[in-house]
Amino acid sequence: MLSIDDIYAAAERIKGRVTRTPTIACQSLSKRVGANLTLKLENLQSVGSFKERGAANRLAMLTEEEKKRGVITVSAGNHAQGVARHSQVMGIDAIIVMPKFTPVAKVNRTAAWGARIILEGEDFAQASLFADELAAKEGRIFVHPYDDPAVMAGQGTAALEIFEDAGELDYLLVPVGGGGLISGFAIAAAALRPYTKVIGVQSEQFFSYSMAQNKDLPVLGGATIAEGTAVRKLGQYPFEVIKKHVHDIISVPEQAIEDAITLTAEHAKQVTEGSGANALAAILTYPERFKNKNIAFPISGANIDTRILANTLLRTLLREGRLLRLRFFIPDRPGVLADISHIIGTEMNGNIIEVSHQRLFTTSSVQSAVLEIMIEARSAEHSQEIVECLQAKYKVERV
Repeated sequence: MLSIDDIYAAAERIKGRVTRTPTIACQSLSKRVGANLTLKLENLQSVGSFKERGAANRLAMLTEEEKKRGVITVSAGNHAQGVARHSQVMGIDAIIVMPKFTPVAKVNRTAAWGARIILEGEDFAQASLFADELAAKEGRIFVHPYDDPAVMAGQGTAALEIFEDAGELDYLLVPVGGGGLISGFAIAAAALRPYTKVIGVQSEQFFSYSMAQNKDLPVLGGATIAEGTAVRKLGQYPFEVIKKHVHDIISVPEQAIEDAITLTAEHAKQVTEGSGANALAAILTYPERFKNKNIAFPISGANIDTRILANTLLRTLLREGRLLRLRFFIPDRPGVLADISHIIGTEMNGNIIEVSHQRLFTTSSVQSAVLEIMIEARSAEHSQEIVECLQAKYKVERV
C-alpha cells in the first residue's frame, strides 16, 4: 500500500515542476456557512487542477527507454492537461484520449500543450478501452489518471502542504472520482494528522463508492456539473486505501454543487469547476455535521466552461431570489411600462436587467399585453417587497 514515504519522495521529485499553491483561511466563506474553512487553491496550478501533481510524479519516474516509447492516457480534461504539459516539458510524445462529450474548452487547453488528442467513446469507460488497445498496439506507457500508486503519491503532496500551512483540523473534505486524490490525502493524514477525519465527497449521480460496497442503488450516470468526478468505478489501489484510512464518503445533489460554485466565486473570489466545489457542497448539504468545525479542502480545479459558469451563477441567483422574473398582464396604453419601471427602479431600488413586451399574440384581447421583466434584487426579502408593491397596482406573477 502507498506510504507517507512515497508521498515525501514525490514531493521532492516534483519540486519546482508544479506550483506550491496557497493554503488560505477564508473568513467570508466561513461566516456564510458557519464553519472555519481553509482552502487549498489547486485551481491556481498551471493547468488549473491538482491533477498536474500526479502526472508530474508519474512521468518523472519513467526510465529513458519508457520515455522514448511515449505515453498515452485517458481523461475528461484535467489529468489530460497535466500529462500533456509535463510530457511537453520532458520531451515525451503523448497521446490523450478524451470522451466525445468532453467540453471544447478542455479539449482546446489540452491540445495547446502539444499532445495529440483523440476523441473516442461515449463515456470514460469506452474511452479507456480504446486507450488500452492503442497503448498495447503502439507500445506506449499508459499513465492512469487515478489507479496508479505514483499518481496517488503525487496528489498526496497537496495534503503535505495543507498540514504544513494550516492549523488544527477536524475534517479534511476531498472530492472523489476515481479516488486518486483522496487516497493520497488519506495516507498523509493517517501519518501526520491521525485525529483529522478524512471524508470524501461525490455527486449523487456518480456515487461509485456505494457501488463498490455492493449497495443496492440506481444505475450511476447522467448529467452532472461535476464531470471531473463522473467516474463509475473507483480505482482498485485507491479503494484499498479508502477502506482503511477514509472515515466516510458522502454524496451531494447537483443543486448544492451549483450553489457551492457561486459561493466560492462570491466569498472566496475563486473560480472552481463542479468537482472542485464538491467539498463545499457537502458543508451546505450537511450543515449540522460540520457546524463550527475546522475544515480544510482543496479547490481542486478551475477548468469550467465559461458558459456553464455564467449559467450556474444565474441559476443560483434565481433560486436565492436575487434575480426575479415577473410576468405582467397589463392594459396596452401609453405610460404603463414607464410606471412599472418607476416603481421597480425608483421606489423599490430594483435593477431591471431585461424587458420583453408582447402585444400581438399572447393575450385574448387586442387591448392588453404581456410584459416580462427580469430584476436584480438585494435579497429574497427585497424581491418579495418588490412583488408586493407591484401587485398592489398590477396583475403580476412570478415566473
